[in-house]
Amino acid sequence: MSFLLDFVCRSRCSRLKVIATTLLLFPLALCAQAPTVVKLTLRDTVQPVSAGYIERGLQEAAATHADAVLIEMDTPGGLLESMRGMTQHILQSPVPVIIYVGPASSRAGSAGFFLLEAADIAAMAPGTNAGAAHPIIEGKTMDPVLKLKIENDAAAFLRSYSVRRGRNADAAEDAVRNSKSYSDSEALQLKLIDLIAPDQAALFSALDGRTITRFDGTQTTLHLSHATVKEIPPSLRENILGKLMDPNIAVFLLFGGMLLIYLEFNVPGTIIPGSVGTLFVVMALFALNLLPIHLAAVTILIAAFILLVLEAKFPSHGVLALVGSVALIFALLTLVDGPIPQQRVHPAMAIAVGLSFGLITSFLAVIAARARRNKILTGPAALLGVTAVAQTELHPVTVGQVLVRGELWQAHLEPGASALPAGAQVRVLGVQDLLLTVQATESAHSVE
Repeated sequence: MSFLLDFVCRSRCSRLKVIATTLLLFPLALCAQAPTVVKLTLRDTVQPVSAGYIERGLQEAAATHADAVLIEMDTPGGLLESMRGMTQHILQSPVPVIIYVGPASSRAGSAGFFLLEAADIAAMAPGTNAGAAHPIIEGKTMDPVLKLKIENDAAAFLRSYSVRRGRNADAAEDAVRNSKSYSDSEALQLKLIDLIAPDQAALFSALDGRTITRFDGTQTTLHLSHATVKEIPPSLRENILGKLMDPNIAVFLLFGGMLLIYLEFNVPGTIIPGSVGTLFVVMALFALNLLPIHLAAVTILIAAFILLVLEAKFPSHGVLALVGSVALIFALLTLVDGPIPQQRVHPAMAIAVGLSFGLITSFLAVIAARARRNKILTGPAALLGVTAVAQTELHPVTVGQVLVRGELWQAHLEPGASALPAGAQVRVLGVQDLLLTVQATESAHSVE
């Protein structure tokens, strides 16, 4: 580069100067004009973790002055509050946002449809679908008035920005009120999306040079030819928390952790079960705190635990354990009731965890209760009722010696008993200050 600069300065031929200057500035011009696109990939449910990921990507795109943000999406939907937050960030993004539903067989369902309509450019790949955006609150059957209020609120929210985006607000509202779902060609025909593109390269080619109107009314021309794509993958933390947002994993960690903690209490000093169990429980509680939880289901869970513990106290012949297990399964089925099936506990998981935890808890509780009822096997109290052999002649007043479990103890007969000779079998009645009180067994014979 320094050699070329020196040549330009010393050259007397204007044509050579022009050529050399062009060669010098051409790479710099390419670097200056090469557009940058930040790419985010959303292949998960719409929930606080995925919302945080999208927000982080949009902030980084704004900080680096990217030319556009591409969100490649495949989602069944998710939580309403998370969707509203993501929509707000998309609408307020200083960088144009392109949402692309792809590749083939992907979808923008439920909350994903709201996000698609919020983008500056909405695009779909062939063989994809979008819609079915009817709002559901925690999977419950709503009364007509509440249902109408929620429908009206969601429809007004979608209409408020789809009109400003120049899209078909009536067709979009139909996806909310009547759960309509549209294929890629239907969405394009109804003006719900801007174009259909088979892949990312075709998408950039179709959008290059297009002038769009931003949400604030300003116009921007997209320059995406030969764009440099900067992918921002989810961080390790977001990947881990994203997995935890699966209610099935959260429930498994919760009950697995509880069993490990119980094992630590029964076998103290092992450390590992208690540590791992505590970690599992904390992670599960963190995930459940971000998911819609029914307080009634939590109450049923507590009642189920009480029934399982009572099985060890009362001889119900398994009735309490059975009722507790059924209550546990029902509580798990209703514990996390998200708006889509992917955010609810699967029936197979609820039955497996409920039955397994119920059987294991009942078994451990019965063992613990039996252990508490067993006779003490250590210390002086463990000698009560044990048969001993007199080593000396025994009297009620004077102290003699008896052999108990290989040990010599000082002992005397109970008051009023007849003296016993050495070798007689006796039974320990009491222990006081390392002095045993014994009585003759049926086979013992008194001293004449």
